[in-house]
Amino acid sequence: MKIGILKESTKGDKRVSISPFITKKLVKKGFEVFVEEGAGVKSLSEDAEYEALGATITSREGVFKSAQVLVKINPFDKNDLKQVKKDHVLISQLYHKSNPELIKAIAETGATAFSMDAMPRISRAQDMDVLSSQNNLAGYKAVILGAYEMTKIFPLMMTAAGTITPSKVLIYGVGVAGLQAIATAKRLGAVVEATDIRTETKEQAESLGAKFISVENSGEESEGGYAKEASEDYQKRQKEAVNKSLFQADLVITTAMVPGKKAPTLITKDQVKQMKNGAVIIDLAAAQGGNCEVSKLNETVKIKGVKVIGTTVAPESVSTNASDLYAKNIYNFIKHLTKDQNFEWDLEDEITDETLIVKDGVQRKN
Repeated sequence: MKIGILKESTKGDKRVSISPFITKKLVKKGFEVFVEEGAGVKSLSEDAEYEALGATITSREGVFKSAQVLVKINPFDKNDLKQVKKDHVLISQLYHKSNPELIKAIAETGATAFSMDAMPRISRAQDMDVLSSQNNLAGYKAVILGAYEMTKIFPLMMTAAGTITPSKVLIYGVGVAGLQAIATAKRLGAVVEATDIRTETKEQAESLGAKFISVENSGEESEGGYAKEASEDYQKRQKEAVNKSLFQADLVITTAMVPGKKAPTLITKDQVKQMKNGAVIIDLAAAQGGNCEVSKLNETVKIKGVKVIGTTVAPESVSTNASDLYAKNIYNFIKHLTKDQNFEWDLEDEITDETLIVKDGVQRKN
């Protein structure tokens, strides 16, 4: 089996889907690896490093012509699909629930496609779960970005001139990103509070030192390990429960997303107006519409002294670590799908069934 590593064409993304370390492991298992020239340079992986480990460096066109399995991080774009043939197997994040036109276009090529973001949240799939590995880094980076944008420090500090009280941090969403944000903010000395629609996350948040703000829940929990869309009644009750903490917070980080749907609005414009002067909101859901009503992706909106930063704090900002983790996810996934360098196509297996979006030009998932 021949595996092709394509350079990410998405603006600003410095990651690479397979690192030199994983390339070595693939070659050792008998796979042939083709790498697009310069694919790993921005994540500090040079072409010569790949070559020394047994990979072939070639052009983008050369990867499409030589490889059977094409691996990326971001979805394949229109220019990519012009070079895709029916015997190709595509592996990347496809976001199929919110990207039906792309899935249709892939099907029209006759190819087969797996979506890494469709990985089921089960214990067997943990080492293949790219959303977890990448969101973990996003949660960390959100706190670092918030610390940079604030005009206060996080920890309690006692000086001869007086005592500096610790900053207050509020985190919406206690998933992978939220948990890492809690842990990072606590390590930096902040007082941390958190809230989530999933009451089962209370223990996790508290184990990291955060105070959990509970909201009475009437069954609006989670589905397949992901948060479900909340009702208007729940959102109203959440606002009432969280308002006191929100208005006192120095830093707010929002991470709530529902797969395939617009991100829920958790903070309104009126609430932002009532926040402390100098407070900062880092909205990690900005790419899906934002958890804050005024968020704009890749922009900073200022309202009455409050900074609202709409971002994904995408893992490409820590591209070396992000690439290493994504590559390990891909390696474990390829191991799961193949035997003796051939695909097994075991559709009775939950991991294969859930991630296989298009098979030989036929759409399987909507």
